[in-house]
Amino acid sequence: MPERIQKLIAESGLMSRRAAEKLIAEGRVTVNGRTAIIGEKADPACDAVMVDGKPLNTLVEKTYVMLNKPKGYVTTMSDEKGRKNVSMLVEDTGMRLYPVGRLDLNSEGLLIMTNDGDFANRMMHPSNNVLKTYEVRVTGEDITAAVGIMRGTINIDGTAVKAKEVKLAASSGRNATIIVTIGEGKNREVRKLCSFAGLKVNDLKRIREGNLELGDLKTGHWRFLTQEEIDSVCREDT
Repeated sequence: MPERIQKLIAESGLMSRRAAEKLIAEGRVTVNGRTAIIGEKADPACDAVMVDGKPLNTLVEKTYVMLNKPKGYVTTMSDEKGRKNVSMLVEDTGMRLYPVGRLDLNSEGLLIMTNDGDFANRMMHPSNNVLKTYEVRVTGEDITAAVGIMRGTINIDGTAVKAKEVKLAASSGRNATIIVTIGEGKNREVRKLCSFAGLKVNDLKRIREGNLELGDLKTGHWRFLTQEEIDSVCREDT
């Protein structure tokens, strides 16, 4: 499908749309051997888009980042309410990166961002069963009973759901920290599990996804994945 050239360049992850427009204005972008102009469209399936004489699809360096997402940021790349999105937190990578999966506005923790679609699909596809682990700070009347309920099969939005593991990490009176591991993950599944069990969620942080661990990465900061971590995702069978 034809798209504006600056949009194609931006979506490839090579640079921002504004930077792409500057490149086009400087005459450094061609389509089928012709110098491109701003606003022109091209179809990447059949048109040869080149930047500085090199094919666009060979210029994009695959990038893999782990972000410790803070509260107050959405994981949608465009938000009708104009809220802050996670792409703002990784702008200094110099690449256009997309979140793998989601974390809701009031949740924080591990979020992978990349421009490698195959990698993202591997992490998200249900058949690969990439487990996700959350640290949840909760308040409730009977914590022990609530944890027992969460370990069973629960009907959420008409679907039977069962967490892979629920552990009580710490407890003091009505307050506790529980560790919840889930599989595919329905929308807001951990929050709904807690609510069903009579628990109020005070804080929710994703601390692990597959073989990737958040560790001591500070809130709002990011780091590149190591090659070993990238390879571990590609090797995951469960």
